[in-house]
Amino acid sequence: MLAELFKALGEPVRLRLFALLSNQGEICVCHLTDALELPQSTVSRHLSVLRHSGLVTARRDGKWMYYQPADDVPGELSALLVGSQAASIQVEQDIKRLKTSRGC
Repeated sequence: MLAELFKALGEPVRLRLFALLSNQGEICVCHLTDALELPQSTVSRHLSVLRHSGLVTARRDGKWMYYQPADDVPGELSALLVGSQAASIQVEQDIKRLKTSRGC
């Protein structure tokens, strides 16, 4: 189980996604694509890996998908990702873009 978590987070885009979700909570995929400046298909593929590893959960509201960290993810993992200096610089930039996102 632990190896799967680290494998899922071993890709920079998935690490950014998980750190952003850990920091901000539930977010629509359309806002995530704006924040990361990546195509929707790329973001959705990476979110699928995170969901299958048990790190995030998803819910559908009409045609939109919303993602959030899974309830059983250890808080220490989220704190480590959000608190690391390298990740926090990138996540801060992602958060700025998220706040100005046109989104859905």
